[in-house]
Amino acid sequence: MTATAQGTDGQPRCQWSNGAPEFPHYHDTEWGFPVGDDRGLFEKVCLEGFQSGLSWRTILVKRENFRAAFDNFDFNKVANYTQADVERLLQNAGIVRHRGKIEAVINNAKRAQELVQSEGSIAAFFWRYEPTPEQLGEPQSMTTSEQSIALAKALKKLGWKFVGPTTAFALMQAMGLVNDHVHGCIIRDQVEQARKEFKRPVRTS
Repeated sequence: MTATAQGTDGQPRCQWSNGAPEFPHYHDTEWGFPVGDDRGLFEKVCLEGFQSGLSWRTILVKRENFRAAFDNFDFNKVANYTQADVERLLQNAGIVRHRGKIEAVINNAKRAQELVQSEGSIAAFFWRYEPTPEQLGEPQSMTTSEQSIALAKALKKLGWKFVGPTTAFALMQAMGLVNDHVHGCIIRDQVEQARKEFKRPVRTS
């Protein structure tokens, strides 16, 4: 079992939350809490893609810069970006200047629009991959799962980029498809309650 670490308030939390000054707030208020709005989910997909090969702190400290650079991750706006926007973004020192990842965001915005057309929302598609209790492993003991592999495969088939099984699993953790707060973490029960109260989005088209 992954150990907990004591926060500044003396309460036990997931050990990683003590890893950087930006982590406690993210851990306590966002990570693992269920997300059902399409803009929020698209942002998480994009940020997890940018994180590939980098530390999460690198992304988190630049988050507001990413939001400003990509129209707050409004995928209907990002889908209209041109090559000129790619070049503009490559000059933006406030974000990760990786051409492939920037182009993937624009590509994925178009794919998100297609999901809305076919599923009613991208949330309905992602929540289809929520594991059953029997399929869950020990919190923070895995970097991929049967569901993340299936989700990544499905997204790739639909033309999404930078969404491999590890990235898909990190997304599942971040958006609350799984509650991966370790046992003993003060936030785990809060997330579990939020997941119980969360109304799962369903296909409407």
